[in-house]
Amino acid sequence: MSDSYLPYHGDDGYRVTSYDLDLEYVPHTGRLAGRATVHGTARRALPVVVLDLGRFRVTKVLVDGARPARWAHRGEKLRITPERPVPPGGRFSVEVRYQGVPQPVRTREWGELGWEQLDEGSLVAAQPHGAPSWFPCNDRPDDKAAYRIALTAPTPYTVVANGRLTARTVGASTTRWVYEQPVPMATYLATVQIGPYELVSVPGTVPYGGEAGTGAGGEVPQTAAVPRALLTRFAHDFARQPRMMALFTELFGPYPFDSYGVVVVGEELDVPVEAQGLAVFGANHVDGARGSERLIAHELAHQWFGNSLTVADWRHIWLNEGFAKYAEWLWSEASGGPSAAEHAARSRARLLLLPQDVRIADPGLRRLFDDRVYERGALTLHALRTVVGEAAFRALLREWTTAHRHGLVTTEGFTALAARHTAEPLEGLFRAWLYEKRLPDPPGTGPVGDGGSVPAPGAEFRDLPGLRNV
Repeated sequence: MSDSYLPYHGDDGYRVTSYDLDLEYVPHTGRLAGRATVHGTARRALPVVVLDLGRFRVTKVLVDGARPARWAHRGEKLRITPERPVPPGGRFSVEVRYQGVPQPVRTREWGELGWEQLDEGSLVAAQPHGAPSWFPCNDRPDDKAAYRIALTAPTPYTVVANGRLTARTVGASTTRWVYEQPVPMATYLATVQIGPYELVSVPGTVPYGGEAGTGAGGEVPQTAAVPRALLTRFAHDFARQPRMMALFTELFGPYPFDSYGVVVVGEELDVPVEAQGLAVFGANHVDGARGSERLIAHELAHQWFGNSLTVADWRHIWLNEGFAKYAEWLWSEASGGPSAAEHAARSRARLLLLPQDVRIADPGLRRLFDDRVYERGALTLHALRTVVGEAAFRALLREWTTAHRHGLVTTEGFTALAARHTAEPLEGLFRAWLYEKRLPDPPGTGPVGDGGSVPAPGAEFRDLPGLRNV
């Protein structure tokens, strides 16, 4: 089936097993030249293999390593015709050579997505469908694959991509960086970040280039690429990230990747951006006063919710954003700030001032990243926590992340799992919070059918024990 919100992206006729990208980038011209090899398995007979690719000049296409293929590239679709159709279950590879200046994917809803040229270097922020701005792909969230990303750039530049840095070869004037991400990854989470960065470790963690299990900050290496001028502010603002990692590992289960990286670009960004194993922040998010600490927590939480557990369809977006928003509240509660109950009360007060016309289990394409999806998603989780209790809520989160580790998730799957963790009836709660537009009363303030637990007029979201003083 096609994605319900982006039916013209991707092809359900095959599944990609791996991408091998070999790129060369010239910052002062913005020119990118690439050789992309896509390995896949046909789900049905494929007379044509269709890839999503932006406005590049395609110079050569090979099928299965040697045979030139007929191809047509129009409307950001690359249609490749092998000599013979790929049979159902058949494995194939397609090599595409292309070049040009990457152009972001332009949208009416969110502006430009994907590859973005900076004053010095570039960044990639592809959610939800900007990946074709820099490589040919099957651009749908439910087709996760392994990646090898090699990129050659002028030696003064640092290149950061998903996965583990496996090689760095310095030439006369350029350096080739090679990263490998064997854990399945959705196309929108693939990224390369290029700029004049210093490579450092997050304070209190494994030194850059060290091995997991060493250092005072825990077993997950946490590294960063930061402009030299921002290093002091970065060291202060990100000093509590290791404690966030410890908290989220306790609540959500083991961190799902080998390492976690942060990139701070030298320019302002509207919002930070997550990628698999990475998060990208703007210079405006590093103020030396921890003014964006909630966003640090938010992006780290996405490594579980969005990156390891990836939505099977974009209509389930609240499973990414509602969980990451609630992680902000959990970090606040654990680190001495306002409790999750206080955040929930404030969030509800804000939402009551806004139109109540969003159904967060299916918000629609235009409202995919509406603040109300984030806020009400977090409120849904707090309502659930209030009803089922702390122990059951924690057990649910850990089973959710374990059962679907590196896989795909849906709203229906989450609500079904939640029901198995409590004797309380949850149908009314989920119907009211996820499928109805009107903002429900908090649990305990109305009838069960409105998402409450028992009638208790005047009650508010209650505090729950167990998270203070991490």
